[in-house]
Amino acid sequence: MACFLVPAATATVTTVVCKQRKKDPKGQGHTRDQRETVTPFTGKLGSLCALLWAVSAVSMFEHILHGEVVPYFPFLTAAQTPEGLQTMLFEMATEGVLMTALAVAAWACLVMLSWNFKQRRHDAA
Repeated sequence: MACFLVPAATATVTTVVCKQRKKDPKGQGHTRDQRETVTPFTGKLGSLCALLWAVSAVSMFEHILHGEVVPYFPFLTAAQTPEGLQTMLFEMATEGVLMTALAVAAWACLVMLSWNFKQRRHDAA
């Protein structure tokens, strides 16, 4: 119904953080590898943004195919009745949060693996 709104909201926040981070002069004077070595997660926020937007887009596409998102107000068919609105909010709180948490956990695991491989390669050299 509206579970795609939770990863979309999270993606919006991370996109704003990425844009602000690019404007931040504190990171200047260091190479990209030096910044990622110190803070491996903040160096990979762009990939988190892309992952969250992809999760949200795929979920929204699925909801459009099932007729739960429509091109007229209120855009979400569940928002037409109070009972449907309650169900929609429950779905957002359970499935939307779970989708977002799983996406962030998968991203964190990939960043840690990448950072670990870089450290091993650096130590071997």
